[in-house]
Amino acid sequence: MSSKLRWGVLSTANIGLRKVLPAMQQGENTVVAAIASRDLAKARRAAAELDIPMAYGSYEELLADPNIDAIYNPLPNQFHVPWTIKAAEAGKHVLCEKPISLTVAEAKALLPVRARTGVIICEAFMIRSFPQWLRLRELLAQGRIGELRSVAGVFSYYNTDPANIRNQVECGGGALYDIGCYLIHASRYAFAQEPTRVVGLIERDPQMHVDRLTSALLDFPGGQSIFTCATQLIPYQRVQFFGTKGRIELEIPFNAPIDRPTRLFIDSSGDLTGADITTETFPTADQYTLQGDAFSKAILENGQVPVPVEDSIRNMAVIDAVFRSAASGQWEKP
Repeated sequence: MSSKLRWGVLSTANIGLRKVLPAMQQGENTVVAAIASRDLAKARRAAAELDIPMAYGSYEELLADPNIDAIYNPLPNQFHVPWTIKAAEAGKHVLCEKPISLTVAEAKALLPVRARTGVIICEAFMIRSFPQWLRLRELLAQGRIGELRSVAGVFSYYNTDPANIRNQVECGGGALYDIGCYLIHASRYAFAQEPTRVVGLIERDPQMHVDRLTSALLDFPGGQSIFTCATQLIPYQRVQFFGTKGRIELEIPFNAPIDRPTRLFIDSSGDLTGADITTETFPTADQYTLQGDAFSKAILENGQVPVPVEDSIRNMAVIDAVFRSAASGQWEKP
């Protein structure tokens, strides 16, 4: 294999065209070699726009290309597992957009496929390759805020377009699948534990029936996490990590800007005016470039990907439990 991983992309989804592919093209270990759409004209347009050498009019043709090492799968949520399996069966490694599936059972179906085909499958939580998140884990391990006891997060945007797949139940739309998955992942990452029980509240859009306002409380052995995610609120995102001796706050934790540095705040004094807050600044970077390189490097050097399937299954277990709790009105075990 060459020093770069050769990527093929399933679909001309917006997240790919606008964010992920241009970023991956800047990577040290990545080459975007082909793109496929069910509409050849669309694939050719995208290929021309992004200077991608090959365009295919079907996903199957892309998977059959012997010059492709790995597949990026940004298809709508209900197609994540089926096409990840097809890519694996074709001998391709897969970076699949989050959430990796719509249920735990579906995510678990990837394990025997991975074992049989020997490919690597990774869920695209791009935060796991990003400096401010890696630094958070470092600070927590150093005991910079004492013992982590509480995580609190909010992630919201405003989208009422019924034509948008994020507002379609059959496509796995709604706040919890789309952005709540990040808040759950962030809590599990920080505690380095799994919650033993969760409780969730969901408000659904009366016309579209997707969850538009979801809040949850996750009970970890080491503490608690609370979060709210919403698809019909003012856009906002912030996560805070509270310890016995301090607090860490991540500014713009999930959609890190590519045109300015990102920041992390450490409060060790508890001064409510914020006078003693230390700010750590991280150089401007594109988290999708870093994600592509981290995955490619793991393949090229036989290393570990940031989010293996086992981790994805545990995240899905919490998502499942939040949905169950909202329906039952009870605590649920993931």
